[in-house]
Amino acid sequence: QERLVESGGGLVQPGGSLRLSCTAPGSIFSSRAMAWYRQAPGKQREWVAVLTRANNTNYPDFVNGRFTVSRDAADNTMYLQMDKLKPEDTAVYYCNAASNALWVSWGQGTQVIVSS
Repeated sequence: QERLVESGGGLVQPGGSLRLSCTAPGSIFSSRAMAWYRQAPGKQREWVAVLTRANNTNYPDFVNGRFTVSRDAADNTMYLQMDKLKPEDTAVYYCNAASNALWVSWGQGTQVIVSS
């Protein structure tokens, strides 16, 4: 069964940084564009970064240069470097395919809390 595992979340002060990791079978990374998503309490899941198979990246406007998505193909791991974190970045962060038509089972996510 294809399984996504997110890690690296935690409690950080506003302005701080975190690096999230997503591990998945190589068959997933090699066959589709991947994305990071987040879901805050009471809100819908939203995407925060896309990484294509060609290593092109895309971010929604609210990221505003603060996040960087990358991949280590050798380790089947995708990263999300998050800098200048804001309280509104508080959410559970997930990884999955960028296209909902190619989603696999969601992992448990990793909690990010930005608070002083």
